[in-house]
Amino acid sequence: MLSMSARAYRFSSIAVVLLVACFASEAAAQATAGANGGKIDLTGSFDFSNAYMFRGLRQDDTRVIMWPLADAGIDLYSGDGVVKNAALHIGTWNSLNTGSTGLQGPSGKLWYESDFYSTLNLGLGGGFTLGTTYTAYTSPNNSFSTVKELSFRVGTDDRYAPAGVVLNPYGLVAFELDTSPAFGQADGGLKGGTYLEIGVSPGLTDGRLALTFPIKVGLSLANYYELAGVDHTFGYLSLGAIATFPLGGTTSYGAWNVHGGVEFQSLGDTPEAFNGGEQQKIIGSIGIGFSY
Repeated sequence: MLSMSARAYRFSSIAVVLLVACFASEAAAQATAGANGGKIDLTGSFDFSNAYMFRGLRQDDTRVIMWPLADAGIDLYSGDGVVKNAALHIGTWNSLNTGSTGLQGPSGKLWYESDFYSTLNLGLGGGFTLGTTYTAYTSPNNSFSTVKELSFRVGTDDRYAPAGVVLNPYGLVAFELDTSPAFGQADGGLKGGTYLEIGVSPGLTDGRLALTFPIKVGLSLANYYELAGVDHTFGYLSLGAIATFPLGGTTSYGAWNVHGGVEFQSLGDTPEAFNGGEQQKIIGSIGIGFSY
């Protein structure tokens, strides 16, 4: 992941809740119900964006950026105990960059990032969910050293809350593993970092159109946003809007959708330095999604 002192070592979001993967990432990868009605489901998406920001840290904002994602989910268990259900997800998220970290960069190669992840999702009593994820962030064009991360995400499913109050709050803690100075870290710092993210995703559906308004803040619990050897707690604030429109409903060929969104990020000291001294960033994306 890109660092300040060596852009060869770099940054991760996330899917349009899919705009994230914070934006991309995150919604499609966590889908739990496929169109086939069975215990195995497949999810994929292909998004286009003007900028790639990983937890506020700029990766590229030159030319077109493409984000292919593929996810396979397996329902492992359902019951009436403390653990209501369990599902395993295995997938990959990728960034294809045509600008300065891709085709127009030192490597001259399009494939900037390839991430592999595996997630165990547990549905608990009271509508709580717990997800444990291992992710390896790799760079096929050698733009950054591999970052290994273990994260824990706690959330609630309030789709059936009274008065239509749907916020989907969550908290995520991520630990960088197997690091050394300038290697294996999103900020390219001296020490492995611990990241905290807190957010909500209020939304509504008007007929076939679904709207989501994700809000999140990224913080350093320890050494995640280092700058010149100093860790800065505040990373970034993100405000987003995502629209998803289904195509033709659920068929024997799966369920398809088109989606797009815009995200505004207000950056802390370290992300601002990564962003060339600019404190704000606006990211737009559009893509197509699939589930089966």
